[in-house]
Amino acid sequence: MGFVKVVKNKAYFKRYQVKFRRRREGKTDYYARKRLVIQDKNKYNTPKYRMIVRVTNRDIICQIAYARIEGDMIVCAAYAHELPKYGVKVGLTNYAAAYCTGLLLARRLLNRFGMDKIYEGQVEVTGDEYNVESIDGQPGAFTCYLDAGLARTTTGNKVFGALKGAVDGGLSIPHSTKRFPGYDSESKEFNAEVHRKHIMGQNVADYMRYLMEEDEDSYKKQFSQYIKNNVTPDMMEEMYKKAHTAIRENPVYEKKPKREVKKKRCVFYYYLQEKAVGSISCIAIFILLRLSVRCKLDH
Repeated sequence: MGFVKVVKNKAYFKRYQVKFRRRREGKTDYYARKRLVIQDKNKYNTPKYRMIVRVTNRDIICQIAYARIEGDMIVCAAYAHELPKYGVKVGLTNYAAAYCTGLLLARRLLNRFGMDKIYEGQVEVTGDEYNVESIDGQPGAFTCYLDAGLARTTTGNKVFGALKGAVDGGLSIPHSTKRFPGYDSESKEFNAEVHRKHIMGQNVADYMRYLMEEDEDSYKKQFSQYIKNNVTPDMMEEMYKKAHTAIRENPVYEKKPKREVKKKRCVFYYYLQEKAVGSISCIAIFILLRLSVRCKLDH
């Protein structure tokens, strides 16, 4: 079959439907969003909560949000750049950091609603499947749904590390073990010990040991911040254990005091402002010219 030339004529452009702005920008998957946001009619105006997880180059963002016509309303948020406060100063975008951020989000949210003592979650990290169940005579477990955005939901993705942290923190999020590290798709079995190693940063520790033996220059280059902060492979598990305990003790966000602005930035005029200023200056020049001409005529 030969190539067919695509003709984009008047009929094509008349019927062309412009996609939503965030679809054009490649930021939102509206097929997934519709299914995450839509709520049953018999639940009326009850919010449908989503656990939003986004992984950037230097940070991990976790938020609890619900949709309104005006836009998404953020109920609670936690970030990986807060982890140095809890003793994790390096590796803020690995799987273990994602777990810590998810745990911080869950504890912070439950603390805000006064449910942190009711739903403790999974205190001891095992890496095995755990689901929160509502307690009779108490408020129901806080339920939300994972919003992974445009991330590839492959087995072992850091998004699922944040999910596991939130579930162990006491949130009810529907999930299975199929996407956690340690799941074998061929045998269809889940090894919880492999998952626990990832949560405790042992996969990073093993790679550190490997590089120390095989290529010391690469080790110094790749783990320079670990060396700077005196973090060794043997310290990793204890570091994350202490971080989990510290997060549970005090998950509350502390506002930073406002800094006084010593030097103010210059005012930048936008196009319309420049246009207005330009037209005013033109009028002023015209008036001055008229006045000067009139003065000359009078004399």
